[in-house]
Amino acid sequence: MPDSQKPAAQQSLTKAELRPQMLARRRALLADEVARRSVALREQLMGDFPVAQWRWLHVFLPIAQQHEPDTWEMVREIWRQLLPVQLAVPVVQPDGRTLRHFRLTPDTKLVTNRWGISEPIDAPEIAPAAFDAVLVPLLAFDEQGHRVGYGKGFYDRFLSECRPDALRIGVSLEPPVFRITDAWAGDVCLHACLTPERVWRFDDV
Repeated sequence: MPDSQKPAAQQSLTKAELRPQMLARRRALLADEVARRSVALREQLMGDFPVAQWRWLHVFLPIAQQHEPDTWEMVREIWRQLLPVQLAVPVVQPDGRTLRHFRLTPDTKLVTNRWGISEPIDAPEIAPAAFDAVLVPLLAFDEQGHRVGYGKGFYDRFLSECRPDALRIGVSLEPPVFRITDAWAGDVCLHACLTPERVWRFDDV
């Protein structure tokens, strides 16, 4: 069977091959299915990680029209439980290449940018070195902990600024592919990845 016809879990593909394939799969999901999987992702995070012990957690906010995982499920659960962990979210900068990071609270005012992402205004800026864990957006990941993003490099640059001990936790609506064939040593690998079915951990990262 050609590799392109195998189930995703059996495939070895390049980043360029994976991006359109995974975008198409995500766009085909119904809103109810995205919501169901997002609840499962919330349960994986809250059940498998010491969220209450972290001082700062960095969370990306979803682009709803792109059917991204609804990380508001996680944010609201943290607030509902009154956990002491503080939250921060990214803001894309005018250079189109970099991110800055701002505190998110239940009272934070939000505006929607041109990509459909909610961003805080009038919120304190938080340095990357503060984060104990980062939830990382992705289109695909493999069983070795490599990820495929949208190709802009935002998170590769950001994660390189974080502390070495900060946990890098991917958030995926889909299970991994077997291998991303053009991953290279400069890629920032994940320590773990949430999927609706289970948490994948990469002990050799």
